[in-house]
Amino acid sequence: QVQLVESGGGLVQAGGSLRLSCAANTRTFSTYTMGWFRQAPGKGREFVAAIRWTGYTYYADSVKGRFTISRDNAKNTVYLQMNSLKPEDTAVYYCAGQPWRATTDESDFDSWGQGTQVTVSS
Repeated sequence: QVQLVESGGGLVQAGGSLRLSCAANTRTFSTYTMGWFRQAPGKGREFVAAIRWTGYTYYADSVKGRFTISRDNAKNTVYLQMNSLKPEDTAVYYCAGQPWRATTDESDFDSWGQGTQVTVSS
């Protein structure tokens, strides 16, 4: 497993933006599919976005057009740029990673960060 450390969460007003970062401590980061998941209070964890080692991206319908996932392999870091935030985006956001496989299923990811809180006020 790889150690993942998220940062960048916080409190923002509806319509605002935040950028989350997730740093990984592996030399093989460039081969990883990296994903972002979130868990709202009282709800299960859900997929948000993922990016393959090829750069191909996947998004949940609820964030498509508002969120952008990207990666910097030189820095072993994946980002989630969140624009036009809504109160329903309030959740703990988790970074996850797994080598090679193209997937958005959380059960396929074997490395997880500790999570970072995002709160969007109305």
